[in-house]
Amino acid sequence: MTSLEVLAPCPGRVMAMTDVPDPVFAEGMVGPGVAIDPDPGPTTVVAPIAGTVLKVLPHAFVVLGEGVGVLVHLGINTVRLDGEGFEVLATQGSEVAAGDPMITWDPSTLPSTAAGLDVSPVVPVVLMDAEKGSVASDALGEQVAAGDLLFATP
Repeated sequence: MTSLEVLAPCPGRVMAMTDVPDPVFAEGMVGPGVAIDPDPGPTTVVAPIAGTVLKVLPHAFVVLGEGVGVLVHLGINTVRLDGEGFEVLATQGSEVAAGDPMITWDPSTLPSTAAGLDVSPVVPVVLMDAEKGSVASDALGEQVAAGDLLFATP
């Protein structure tokens, strides 16, 4: 398998997955990856890879490309917002190019809690079904723009 470049879906500061305030992501249960602490303000989140939109929800989406699925999850516990504050631009089952618009949102408008749970704007970018620890990013701690290289698959 050739290496696949995974691009930043939104602007912000790259952080380690272990620093995500959700044990499911922090412990790598969904898969390895990195997260982005997004810049505040209205943002169009873009596809991190080219492929097929496997799933799209207001707060998350999965793109399948070259046999690899990449999950982008907009915030933590944002599922509890029932789609409020998110505008889905992509269609499930459609083909997208890396950098295509997927969802718009404004991380700075998220409530601090929803349904009794803490809400965080942090955006995990997960390489699904990959081996734990298989993702390394040279961008950790760096500021990235949407479309910048986040990491390459092993």
